[in-house]
Amino acid sequence: MKKAGVLSILFVVARLAVAVIAEAQQPAKITRIGYLDAVSLSVNAARVEAFRQGLRKLGYVEGKNIFIEWRSADGKLDRLPALAAELVHLKVDIIVTGGRSATRAAKEATVTIPIVMTQVGDPVGSGFVASLARPGGNITGLSTLAPELSGKRLELLKEIIPKLSRVGVFGTLTNPDNAHMESFFKTLKYEEVHLANYETYDDVIRGLPHFIVGKTAISSRLQI
Repeated sequence: MKKAGVLSILFVVARLAVAVIAEAQQPAKITRIGYLDAVSLSVNAARVEAFRQGLRKLGYVEGKNIFIEWRSADGKLDRLPALAAELVHLKVDIIVTGGRSATRAAKEATVTIPIVMTQVGDPVGSGFVASLARPGGNITGLSTLAPELSGKRLELLKEIIPKLSRVGVFGTLTNPDNAHMESFFKTLKYEEVHLANYETYDDVIRGLPHFIVGKTAISSRLQI
């Protein structure tokens, strides 16, 4: 995603977070924001900085009138429940999450602290909200569900590799965001489409040699 797109999305997230903060804020109180992500903050450095910029544009400066508790599982998903519980124990005013797994951990940790989710493809299918129009509960945020992009990605691959005939796809088939992935890719006009299911980064690493040896173009959808 281009930098401008990242900035725009994270600015919207910042506005959502500020709207929730303003509704519950008490005079002269320094708001504590919990930020929970499944991957290392250094990996998502651009998104983190965009989030900070969005808050600053709205008059919220870290260390001045807000304090952010940054928590990252560094790709180890089993750490997320403990990190979410830690944020709840710290009594943060709001939790901003990055990705489906972080959002689920936050949802299971609290039903009272407002949660603003990002990078979640299908929040309804994942059970986070009742509907996009009326989410209900304590979760709001952005949905990135765009199944039509899968075809566009393969069109770009075809432009880069005109003789492309074998395509390898990494995805989590149990992820509601990818529910139609298998049937969709099987409709494409390629000689071979290889689907590889994974649940962790280690699964991806173990599966890569198969595609590299076979000289297969790889399309990945890593959303945890």
